[in-house]
Amino acid sequence: MKNIYFMIVGTVLGITLYKSEAASWFRIYEMFQFDSFHMYGIIGSALVVGIILVQVIKRSKVKSFFGEPIKIEDKEKSFTRYIAGGTLFGLGWALAGACPGPMYILAGAGYWPIFVVIFGALLGAFLYGVLSPKLPH
Repeated sequence: MKNIYFMIVGTVLGITLYKSEAASWFRIYEMFQFDSFHMYGIIGSALVVGIILVQVIKRSKVKSFFGEPIKIEDKEKSFTRYIAGGTLFGLGWALAGACPGPMYILAGAGYWPIFVVIFGALLGAFLYGVLSPKLPH
């Protein structure tokens, strides 16, 4: 029964992102060309909402669906791994025209060529899993 809640929230999020054109290759291209504020507005508002919600969760001791307390651990302070990971993620996003969330939204909307991008993303995640013991963490 709890999985149905996740399906409903995911469906609503997918429809919202598709209708707001956050999954549009044209909007993503526009963003990387600095031609429009549209995507920066979406990302910025998501960032603000995320910061507020994380602070509410940390301060009010909210419990999960399973009744367990949610504990958010502090991240390690590191520059190299965030720069390297962010650069690779950004390059992949710019080349593919979609980040992981919109890839599945575009697949659900019937854009079949996106499956090539999804395959590449899964291959990249697999390679990271194989190479992660050798990478700086």
